[in-house]
Amino acid sequence: MTKDEIIAEAVKLFSDVARPEHFTNHEHCPECKDHDEELLAFNPSSITREALGTMGWDPITFTTDQGFRYYLPGLIRVVLTETGDDSYYEQFLWHVIGSGDYERIKACTTAEKEVVGKVLQFLLESRTEELEQECLGDDILIAIEKWT
Repeated sequence: MTKDEIIAEAVKLFSDVARPEHFTNHEHCPECKDHDEELLAFNPSSITREALGTMGWDPITFTTDQGFRYYLPGLIRVVLTETGDDSYYEQFLWHVIGSGDYERIKACTTAEKEVVGKVLQFLLESRTEELEQECLGDDILIAIEKWT
């Protein structure tokens, strides 16, 4: 399967996920409010690498499970198409592995889990060198195990 086919499958599969009114607990603190406002400005087809920030300032970290599922096609598009010094691999793996409670995996349907598994397998097979350079080899194997 090509990356374009995987992206198209993800877009189709997640198209039924409703856009939440808010993406974070926006009343919790100023940071949650800022991240909510950032995510409200985009949709899965318009979200950019720049909007997804850095490991230190990443709006997806604070989003709800529904917000994560809503944005997952956009995250998949970014991780499969963006390469270079500021690649999205580490953040994407952080989001799909999470803090170890795997709540985001539990929030997804079987079909949604399968498409994320395809993304992870594609990354492992096509970007092994980049993942190893970023010391993400173990992380991608953990993610594949959890999502497939």
